[in-house]
Amino acid sequence: MSRMSNGQQSFKSVSAIIPTYRREAVLCQTLANLLQQDYPHFEILVIDQTLEHEPETQRYLDDLMGQGKIKLFKVTWASLPGARNYGVRRAQGDIILFIDDDVLLPAGFIAAHVRNYEQADIGAVAGRVFDRMKLSDAAPGFSIDDLPPEALDPGIGWYYINLVHTVKPQAVLTARGCNMSFRRSLFTMHHLWFDERFQGSAIREESDFCLRIRSTGFKIWYDPEAHLVHLGEETGGCHDISTRSFQYQITFYHNHFLMGMKNLTSWQALRLFARLFDCHVLGHPPCNKSSSPLKVISRACFYLLGWGAALNTWLQSRWSNGQIYTHRDELASFFSKTS
Repeated sequence: MSRMSNGQQSFKSVSAIIPTYRREAVLCQTLANLLQQDYPHFEILVIDQTLEHEPETQRYLDDLMGQGKIKLFKVTWASLPGARNYGVRRAQGDIILFIDDDVLLPAGFIAAHVRNYEQADIGAVAGRVFDRMKLSDAAPGFSIDDLPPEALDPGIGWYYINLVHTVKPQAVLTARGCNMSFRRSLFTMHHLWFDERFQGSAIREESDFCLRIRSTGFKIWYDPEAHLVHLGEETGGCHDISTRSFQYQITFYHNHFLMGMKNLTSWQALRLFARLFDCHVLGHPPCNKSSSPLKVISRACFYLLGWGAALNTWLQSRWSNGQIYTHRDELASFFSKTS
């Protein structure tokens, strides 16, 4: 039995969805932390893409499921946007909350998200994220009240959005995938779903989704009180790709280009692609990468290969939307009903 109950009608129900891949002790820690939330009306769905867990982890997950504390779904593929969609189709809450499988939550985390939905024009909430691996680099006492106007520009806003140091609630362009929530109606009524063509680590899949929210009239609201610590474990996660691999480099650029091709005007896309080259290829701030000619040439090759891969994906969208994991799920559901 989940933590959701029918007795608290004054509270919006919440479905907390955790996609996970090859995480062990830290996943258990995240779940234990989430179960300590005192919000009266929520369920936990774990979309497990791990083929085989360590025995201790599997026992812990099975125990939680047996006690009705979580709903555990095992899938045989690894795709972060695919896992998000899979979870949403099985969620019962009014609010869909996504967190990563390696986070620490303060008391009142869920309540901090939910209270924002009392405003009818808010369709999504972006929470504050403290990255454990970057906390030591933060300037002591540094804070931001209002993000600069550039942070709302879909062409270059990605280089001005700071969801670590910003301390004032305000409208934002996007959310961080490890700490974001949405009205269920965005999926059920407006038919927005995560694009499963965002590959590898699926970088920009949440940005793509957030850009499409603009067509609904809802806004995305940043609430610094809805904060968590992102542990940023180096292994595992929600995908099946190493950040040091050739494939990761290709998909990194593929996903940026695909987001631009899908959602931006020609001028906005041109500015995004130029800034992507300046920062990630040439290594200028805020990326601050090596200026070694060999490394710049190497990154430029990945940039071009990523552009070609994204163009191919975009052209294929004329006859295929690429939602392969959703289609598999729908087919399985259909055959289970007819058998």
